[in-house]
Amino acid sequence: MESIERIPISEVDLSDETFSVNFMPDLQSLRSSIQAVGMVQPVLLRRKEGRYQIVSGYRRVKVLKELGIPEVISRILEDKGWEDLQLFSIALHENLTTRGFNSVEIAIALYKLIYLFKVEPPHVIQTYLPLLRLSPNEKILNTYLSLAQMEDEVKEYVLREEVSRSNIRKLASLLPEDRKILIPLLSSLKLGENRLREILNLLDEIARRDKSRIGEIVRHSELQATLSRKELTPSQKTERVKKILLGLRYPRLTELERTFEKERKDLTLPPNIFLSHSPYFEGREWRIELRFETLEQYRHALLFLSKLAEEKRFVDLVKKGVEQKP
Repeated sequence: MESIERIPISEVDLSDETFSVNFMPDLQSLRSSIQAVGMVQPVLLRRKEGRYQIVSGYRRVKVLKELGIPEVISRILEDKGWEDLQLFSIALHENLTTRGFNSVEIAIALYKLIYLFKVEPPHVIQTYLPLLRLSPNEKILNTYLSLAQMEDEVKEYVLREEVSRSNIRKLASLLPEDRKILIPLLSSLKLGENRLREILNLLDEIARRDKSRIGEIVRHSELQATLSRKELTPSQKTERVKKILLGLRYPRLTELERTFEKERKDLTLPPNIFLSHSPYFEGREWRIELRFETLEQYRHALLFLSKLAEEKRFVDLVKKGVEQKP
């Protein structure tokens, strides 16, 4: 049987986090609720070595202490020879019904199940992954286990940006020291899932080709100069960082693009006529896009295009484009 008691917080061992999986908890709504109506649900404690160990309710006890409330309403587990794994399972079920877990808390829970409570991975996959609303899959388990072992700043980034499991795996493949250098770069940019994957792939490809470390690439002077420009928005920094990394990954292609842009500018095309090359300069195709609002604009554009074919700079550009390959 469980008894309901008011326990002095001074008798609760707040340093014992055996059953806690908290990471970056949002305590504001809980704090507001306790201030308004008090604590609605008792915490779950058990007696241990003359004090009380928290089984479930770490956040509630922390908020009560911050608010200067001296006692906590508690359900006290009677000593029935409870095993720690049984109590951890109780804590997981209770939290799942009241608040749920973020991705890092799921990672911590799975890590504790295997490495603290010594549950075999197949049992974790079949029993606990479905409990945590995940598919019973070894790859998923390994993804969360790798996240649990990452640095706190990486975990914070994963939560803040809602990083997908595929990109978590990419981060997990990096050395810890490279991740620490990389996270400030990623945090200063505006990256969705696809763009993050693109940046990570470019860094990995450059590092493999040059047999260098990702940390060395991130320290590149041009990258750091871009990040230090306070007048740039995160989106602008993202585009510039991507352009720099593309230049490092494909130097020949970047040089071709730079030359093409200069020669296109020299043609002084009207603002409603756009000239583009084949993707990655891999084909012989050129594309001209014409935009107009009136028949007069259309006639002027056609007249310009008819004369463009005789323009030496345009003829040279087309001929050179046929010959060059990145």
